[in-house]
Amino acid sequence: MSVPQTRTALLSAIDKNFAKLQRYLEVIPPELTLSKTMEGHAKGTQISVCDLICYLLGWNNLVIKWINQGEKGQPVDFPESGYKWNQLGLLAQKFYQDYQHLDYGTLILNLQSANRKIVQMIKNRTDEALYGKAWYGKWTMGRMISFNTSSPYANACARLRKWAKENAVRLQ
Repeated sequence: MSVPQTRTALLSAIDKNFAKLQRYLEVIPPELTLSKTMEGHAKGTQISVCDLICYLLGWNNLVIKWINQGEKGQPVDFPESGYKWNQLGLLAQKFYQDYQHLDYGTLILNLQSANRKIVQMIKNRTDEALYGKAWYGKWTMGRMISFNTSSPYANACARLRKWAKENAVRLQ
């Protein structure tokens, strides 16, 4: 799929990739979701399916935070306060820890909720607001949203397909 350049294309990419991700998550046996048998986000690490959802939830919540801070005229500390772009492995570890207390079903519900909020935030904006000007460095708001929603959803689907094959889990 090409990089979204309009609000409609962004919503379509998010919807398509999130729907596929949800289908995969629905059929994974809950008893396998805590096993750290998936390649992690930092080199040489292993994560669980729950950790993968924590990662996605963390990024989705950051997108919401960025947009809310921008709306309030507050400076946005990209990617997250205390982290630089070359520390994304550490940020991933933070996300795993932030949500480790939630069970599989609750993680999925929280991810669905964050996704709905982002979709509504996109629907409340015009193409001009999303793609008409730089928002962070050279990147538009729409591109930053895409970088941290539809793209990671697609990446998560690829990770899950590989993990499922290695663990004899049939995804739909």
